Amino acid sequence: MNTMTSTALTISMKVCPKAPPGAQAPVDEITGYVLWGVIILFGLAVVIGIGAVVAGRIFGMAHASKVGVISIVVVFLAAIGYLVAPSMLDGLLGQGCV
Repeated sequence: MNTMTSTALTISMKVCPKAPPGAQAPVDEITGYVLWGVIILFGLAVVIGIGAVVAGRIFGMAHASKVGVISIVVVFLAAIGYLVAPSMLDGLLGQGCV
């Protein structure tokens, strides 16, 4: 087979998955709930980390203060990953056609 024929066969054999009719609205709603839940958890973790730092300083517990600082750094790194990972996956997977 020549190159043009094999390329035409691979292009015509690609299957692109599509959601069934009417399924997109519930998927969007669930995705929205998950996204807001994760954002709320990020905020809660930052508040708890700040509270650990403040409590560690007030009560003279250096370890609690260190854990608070580490938790705040981890939350910010996770938030950066939360923003970067979807675009990386989209770049790797493309349109999802196989």
